[in-house]
Amino acid sequence: MGGIRILTDSPMTTVQDAGRYGMQGVGVPVSGPADPDAHALAQLLVGNDARAAGLELTLTGPAIEFLQDNNVAITGGDFGPRLDGTPISCYRVLRVHRGQVLSFDGRRSGFRAYLAFSGGLDVPLTMGSRATHLPSGMGGLEGRKLRRGDELGFLCPGAPFPIYPCRAAVPPRIDSGGTSVLRVVLGPQANRFTPAGIQTFLTSAYQVLSQSDRMGYRLQGERIEHVSDGNILSDGIPFGAVQVPDSGQPIIMLADRQTTGGYAKIACVISADYSKIAQKMAGEWIRFEAVSVECAQQLRREQLQRIETLKSYF
Repeated sequence: MGGIRILTDSPMTTVQDAGRYGMQGVGVPVSGPADPDAHALAQLLVGNDARAAGLELTLTGPAIEFLQDNNVAITGGDFGPRLDGTPISCYRVLRVHRGQVLSFDGRRSGFRAYLAFSGGLDVPLTMGSRATHLPSGMGGLEGRKLRRGDELGFLCPGAPFPIYPCRAAVPPRIDSGGTSVLRVVLGPQANRFTPAGIQTFLTSAYQVLSQSDRMGYRLQGERIEHVSDGNILSDGIPFGAVQVPDSGQPIIMLADRQTTGGYAKIACVISADYSKIAQKMAGEWIRFEAVSVECAQQLRREQLQRIETLKSYF
C-alpha cells in the first residue's frame, strides 16, 4: 500500500476531513477538525479541496514513514517537525519521498497540528465523510486514533509543484501559555442568566480543565448565575456553543459534540475565533468578549477573503 506508515504511538492522532455535515437532524455528530481553519489551510497548501482527509495531531505527532512520494504541509501548532532528522518549517509545502521519515521534537506552541497530503488520505467514506468520531467509533481508520503499525494510502498523490517556496502562508499568532480572548455572540438562552451572571461571564478568566477533549472544553472560574437553573428543553448545539450547567461553570462545545443538549447556552464563540479554542490546552486561560452578529459576520468575511487572496497567489 502506498501512503504512510505510523512508526510510533502518539497522544492523539486521528484522520479528519471537513466533517460530516447534514446529519445532525438524525443524531449524527459533525466531527471533523477541532481547528477548521488550520485544517483547511493545510489542504489548500497541498492543492486539495478543504474536504480532503488529513491528520489531526494533538500535543505532538507520531513518527511517520512515507511509502510513496507526495507533497505535504503542516499547519496549526508547532511541534518541532523534522524530516529525516532535519528541521522543517510549518505553513509551507514540502516534497517528500518514499522511505523518508517525518518526526516531531515536541510541542513548542499550540495544541493541535494538521498534516495534509496532496490527494488526501484513502480511508472509507462513512455517511459521506472520512472524519473520525471517537465517541461512536465511526469514520477514519476503524473509528479510532492511529497507533504504531497503521498504514494509510493516498487517494491520489500529487506531482511536484513547479515552485515550492511560493506555496507558503504566514503562521497565525498562537497564545500559548497566555490568556486568549474569545469573542462571542450572546444567546440563544442568555435570558436564562441573571445580569450579574452575564457580567461574571464577560469579566472573569476561566481555566481549561484536564477533562477537556474534542467534545468540549470544560472551564473553571467564577460561578455564572442562572435565573433559576441551567436546564432547558434539549435543542441543537453548534460548534463553539457555551453551555452552562447548574454548576455555573462553562463548557465550550467542539467538533465531537453531541447534536443536542439540555443545558442553557449563554453564548456562542464566533467562527473567526475557532482556532483560538482548538489551540488551548489544559491549564491555560480564556476570557470572553461580547460582539454583535454583524461584527462576527464581518470578521468571518475578512478571514475568508484572506484565504481567497492566498489562493490567488498559488
